[in-house]
Amino acid sequence: MSRLKVEDYLEQGMYGPKEIKPGERREFLGTLRERVIVVLKKPQVFELNVYPEIEEMMKQFPLSNLFLNGQMDYQYLGKYIKLANRHNIPYKIVLNKDHNSELGLVLAEKNAINKEEVYIEKKKQFNQVKKKNSVKAFIKQLVRKFIKKR
Repeated sequence: MSRLKVEDYLEQGMYGPKEIKPGERREFLGTLRERVIVVLKKPQVFELNVYPEIEEMMKQFPLSNLFLNGQMDYQYLGKYIKLANRHNIPYKIVLNKDHNSELGLVLAEKNAINKEEVYIEKKKQFNQVKKKNSVKAFIKQLVRKFIKKR
């Protein structure tokens, strides 16, 4: 046995098998970025409703896997576990004590798909409140118009 093989064998015994891109795997909950379909950050997983984009992607990619951040409470993860079960998608709760990823959910394929945009941006909802046309509001509008003309 050559010296290099012996050293590799000893290193694997002491530190575990060598990983490709370990930082990327820690960030994306155990998978590589090139395999990722869509991700949600922790605050997005904390929201009450399930993101419809996740369900759409589960329908489009039926052979995908769901990775959930194990440092989050189960009450937030449960809705996505139910969704994965409904679509027959295997899920895995990943707990890494050495690294706390900002991601809460990763949906990924088994092979590389190299999808460019994987982050779902939180949609800002602007609720416009209709004001009642009161006499006071009407007078304010007239005064503003009068001031602008001067």
